[in-house]
Formats: sequence, C-alpha cells, structure tokens
Amino acid sequence: MQVQLSEIRALQALSQDGRLLLGTRIIRLFAYGFLSVVLALYLAQLGLNNVQIGWLLTWTLAGDAVISLAITGVADRMGRRRMLLLGAGLMVGAGLVFALTGHLFWLTLAAIIGTLSPSGAEVGPFLSIEQAILPQTAPDDHRTQIFAWYNLTGSFSTALGALAGGGLAQSLQNWGHSPLESYRVVVVGYALLGIILGVLFTRLSPAAEVDTRGQLSPLLPRSYLPPRRASLGRVHGGAPLLHFGLHRSRAIVLRLAALFMLDAFAGGLVVQSLIAYWLHLRFGVEPAGLGGIFFGANILAGLSALAAARVARRIGLVNTMVWTHIPSNVLLMLVPLMPSLPLAVAVLLARFSISQMDVPTRQSYIMAVVDPSERSAAAGATTIARTAAVAAAPVLTGALLGASLFNLPFFLAGGLKILYDLLLYRSFKAVKPPEEKSE
Repeated sequence: MQVQLSEIRALQALSQDGRLLLGTRIIRLFAYGFLSVVLALYLAQLGLNNVQIGWLLTWTLAGDAVISLAITGVADRMGRRRMLLLGAGLMVGAGLVFALTGHLFWLTLAAIIGTLSPSGAEVGPFLSIEQAILPQTAPDDHRTQIFAWYNLTGSFSTALGALAGGGLAQSLQNWGHSPLESYRVVVVGYALLGIILGVLFTRLSPAAEVDTRGQLSPLLPRSYLPPRRASLGRVHGGAPLLHFGLHRSRAIVLRLAALFMLDAFAGGLVVQSLIAYWLHLRFGVEPAGLGGIFFGANILAGLSALAAARVARRIGLVNTMVWTHIPSNVLLMLVPLMPSLPLAVAVLLARFSISQMDVPTRQSYIMAVVDPSERSAAAGATTIARTAAVAAAPVLTGALLGASLFNLPFFLAGGLKILYDLLLYRSFKAVKPPEEKSE
C-alpha cells in the first residue's frame, strides 16, 4: 500500500507540463497502435510483396533515426516545444502521403522523411525530448515512478489504438468496404491524430525548455569523462560540444547506446506490425482479432512498466532491466513453437506481461547518469541508436518470411536480446544512481 501511495504522490507532484506530456504520450501512442496492426496488411493490399514490405519498414525506421538525430541534436538550443511541433508535422505528412498514394517511390520517401511506427512503439524525436523534460516536472525521488506512469499510459494507449484500428478496419469490411479502403481510413485517422498532437504541444510552457541550473551528475566516475581537449566546438558560453550536445557524459552514453543497439536490432526483427502479419499468415487472424490480441498485449506491457518501479526499489535499476528481460525473451522464442493460435497468443501475452519492465528503468537510469544539461542529447543519442538498429531488422524479417522461414525471426530476436542482457549487467552493475548509492 505504501508503494501504491508513492506512485499516486508522484502523479500529484507533476507540474502542468508533466501532465501535458502524459496527454501527448496518450494521443501519440494511440495513433501508433491504431496504425501498427494494419500497416503491413495495408502495404500488402497496395501490391507490395513480403520483401518490399520489409524494405519499406526498414526505410521507415531508418528515416525516423535520421530525423530524430537532426531534431534532438538541436532541441535544447532551438527550443524543445518547437522541435516537438516539427515532429508532429512530420507525423501528419507521412500519414497523408501513405493514404493518398500506393506508388513505392512516394511511400519510401514519406517513410524516410515522415514519422511512422511499424512497431506501435515510440519513433521520431518525441521520446528523446519528452524524456529530457520529464525530470524537470517533478522531484528527483519520483523520477522512476514518473517514467513508469509515462510508459504505462503509452502502453495502454497503444493497446486501445490497436483495438480501435483493428476493429475499425474489420467493421468497415463487414459493411462492404474493401480491405484496402478500410486500411486507408485507418491511415487517414493516424494523420488526424498527428494534428491533435501538434495542438497539445503548443500548450507547453517555457519551463519545458532546457534547465541550465543542474549540476554535474554525481554518478560519472573519472574514467567516463572525456578529456577537455577533445572538444569539437563551443556553445552556451564555452561548454564543449561533442556528438550532438554530449560532452562530459559522452563516454557512458556511447557505451549504453552501443548495447541498446543490440537489443533494438533484436526487437526490430519482431516489431508489432510484423508479429501481426506473422499471425495473419500462420493462423489466418483477421484485423479485429489482431486488434484484440495486441490490446491485451499492450495492457499487460503497461502494467509491467508500472510494476517496474516497485521492483527497482527492491533490487535496483540495472537488476530490474536485466533479470526481468531474460525470461521475457525465453518466452519470445517459445511463441513460434506453439502448435495452435490460443497457445501462441497465451505465450505472447505472458511475454508482454514482463517485457516492458526494462523500459522505465532504462529511461530513469539514463537520466540519472548524465549531466542535467545533457539530458536531451543523451536521450536523443540512445533513442537514435536504438531506432537506427531497429531499422536494419525488418528487411531481414521480410526476407525470412519471403523464404518461408516464419519462425527464425523469433529465435534470432530472443537469443540476441539475452546476449544484450548479459553484456549490460557485466558493464553497468557497478554504476548506480544516487538513490541506490545512498542505501
């Protein structure tokens, strides 16, 4: 009961900007879930084959990484609200192009420049910038709980979006519309949600911009600090600028980013759109059924994110990231071994019930081990690293599906994720956030 009260107090401690960011998270993740369950099906209806679908999803994620790099690298200087508005505009543009044309060239161009989420998870610059703002909206002792709520609302919204997207497409087909027409309505809805997102971003206050009052993070040991002569330039009164806004925290962020790339590449092999497509190919699941499956999956993922804060209080952030992630990846490898749809869904849901416990703990950990003035850059660097790695994976999954190797993506993803867990534990088990060092 005491832990539950602390989670409620964390919400009560949020500033108006913090509450607004929870709202933008809800709208955005609803839109991502809304589109993700039908995206691959829509592309197939447009006439793309499995390999082309894989390539297009790869270009989508690669474009998200490039756009994120460009936007988050200047967000603290150009204005966080301004860059969030730009991201919302790119989201609207991508949705409209996908709705208006089936030509592969224009789809690819929109996928590269715009913002789409094949996985139902965060893409683009939003997460990095919001992740940097959130610690400024509540006291430090509520940081992990705030990130847990942030991920809980996102997962629940993705769940509702998946249910709504699949249900809407199925209903339209039942009313006589073709599958292509029904999926196109969902794509248009995605663009409209991007407009709502942009309106909400206009209400952020000046307090959401970079906080220059923070002091050097106490977590950074000397071995993680780059020499001063390594500076590549100077901004903000002489502060060294390294790697798109990173300076004092550069070494530890780059080490984390390298590990996150391994995890993200593995996750990219089984993004939500491709799992939905796999379920459709393997068991013939229709859109409404896919929506229901991923509604349940994302609800469980959201609950696991909230539970992560409680577990982290007991065993620490790094331990929570690692020891909840390994069993979820074992379950992932078991999904294609199930002989029937009910068993495959049961194992998939069991996997989702613990799969997201590493997400709020990972976000909280990153914000704890870098200077406050580098939070946008650190969040951007790690998010971009993950997005770039994810981008390389769908084309491989598309090729494997095209070669009728339907199960191999699950085995590769689970094995690589377990390797990531072990490497992360070995590298960072001794680097603790302030709340754990004081215990």
